[in-house]
Amino acid sequence: MGIKGTGKRHTLFVLLAGLVFAISLGWGAVSTSSAETFEGAAAVAQAQGDKDPAGQPNTANTKRVDDDYRIGPADVLSINVWKDTELTRTVTVRPDGKISLPLVGELEVNGLTASAIQRLISQRLVEYVSAPQVTVVVQEVRSQTYIIVGKVGKPGSYDLGRPTTVLQALAIAGGFQDFAKPGKVRIMRPQGSGPPETFYFDYRKVIKGRNMEQNILLKNGDTIVVP
Repeated sequence: MGIKGTGKRHTLFVLLAGLVFAISLGWGAVSTSSAETFEGAAAVAQAQGDKDPAGQPNTANTKRVDDDYRIGPADVLSINVWKDTELTRTVTVRPDGKISLPLVGELEVNGLTASAIQRLISQRLVEYVSAPQVTVVVQEVRSQTYIIVGKVGKPGSYDLGRPTTVLQALAIAGGFQDFAKPGKVRIMRPQGSGPPETFYFDYRKVIKGRNMEQNILLKNGDTIVVP
């Protein structure tokens, strides 16, 4: 009986091992088929240190702008004055490029960095607050944006708070959908009242290190079209 029981257990173990192996093969096949869609996202995530390469369009992106980012109209700023709740607030830059704060009054902030605004507010507050400690954070970028449309995972409008290439933008938008044409991506850039300037991007070539000049830095108002 002991030998027969051992034989049955051995047979059951072999069957379970075979089942696990088959599932592993199936999962590998699925992963391979979708690898091309997301390999760009993985590369960008590694380069930027982001845990979520997909990103989120039209949401607050605190601490997701470069230190030299220049504030513009419609940007949202979080202003914190240590130990002063009345002066601590969130403000939106007006169309004229200014903000208003108690005691400080109106400030022209268009074209300034967050650190420059901190110094400016501190200088104004010295008359009323002893050694003011001011922190300014760009909570939402609304003045610098680009749009991505077509067959990507998450089409929409995205902030341009830091330098972003076409490849990075595609990764942030979730990669290509089925039946997309990665070799025929277009970037349309507004040119005042005239027709937009058009750039072409061949994803398959760029990820192989060819035609790298196509991987341009995006500018405010650019539209990426993925057919």
